[in-house]
Amino acid sequence: MAAVDERHGLRLMAIHAHPDDESSKGAATMARYVSEGVDVLVVTCTGGEEGSILNPAMDTPGVAERIAEIRREEMDNARRILGVRQEWLGFRDSGLPEGDPPPPLPPGRFATIDLAEASRPLVRLIRTFRPQVITTYDEAGGYPHPDHIMTHRISVEAFEAAGDPARYPEVGTEAGLDAWQPLKLYYHLSFHKERILALHETMLARGLESPYGERLSEWIDHAEDAGRLTTRVPCADWFETRDQALIAHATQIDPTGWWFRIPMDIQREAWPTEDYQLARSLIEVGQLPEDDLFNGI
Repeated sequence: MAAVDERHGLRLMAIHAHPDDESSKGAATMARYVSEGVDVLVVTCTGGEEGSILNPAMDTPGVAERIAEIRREEMDNARRILGVRQEWLGFRDSGLPEGDPPPPLPPGRFATIDLAEASRPLVRLIRTFRPQVITTYDEAGGYPHPDHIMTHRISVEAFEAAGDPARYPEVGTEAGLDAWQPLKLYYHLSFHKERILALHETMLARGLESPYGERLSEWIDHAEDAGRLTTRVPCADWFETRDQALIAHATQIDPTGWWFRIPMDIQREAWPTEDYQLARSLIEVGQLPEDDLFNGI
């Protein structure tokens, strides 16, 4: 582990769609970097107002009516566990439309907002926080939730725009902020086949039932996925912290559910990293794969 003084001045911004996304994607990485002295800011685009109650123990009278307030409280609890800072962009959760074809989203939801309007508060945060590294979702959103896809779009837009004083000049004028160009942009690769297969095979080798058998049997390989894994961050010592942050999102995470079916020692043995695709770098990073989001900085 790097010494704290070696990390002084480093800043990581993690951009997510809903409260709880930060704890299911890259949480152990963030906890590790916090322990090394990195300043970490989670940006949450929506309040998760349309989220269902996924933990049966929390499906009690009055919870659904207070879901927005409760999810803010859960986010604050998770933030403290991870040791990160956190900011809300203030957009309304789009929900996940169901049907074939899916119905249009209601007006005013995050995924319906004009790209420049939705990106403006994120540009402001980048120019304020001044991160060297940003993490977000890929062009498919990690999975095709409209808010995840929109999070990808505004993250790319803000990454490209924040360093150009000619773009979003009103952000600099109103807040007295200079342009700031982040150096590296990463996409989460949380559920790729190589990792799932390693966990699955280790479970079977131990004589345990794997929760991934059906998923792997239905897996379709896509040529464009080859080579996407560029960065593996060792963070197994922080897997418990990740799980504690997940459980803090009590309306969304069932502590007896599938998230926790792989014993911790197997997770550490089979796949002790969290994984990313280096989508954009303005600096020379050397040979890939790398093991540090701040490699080259």
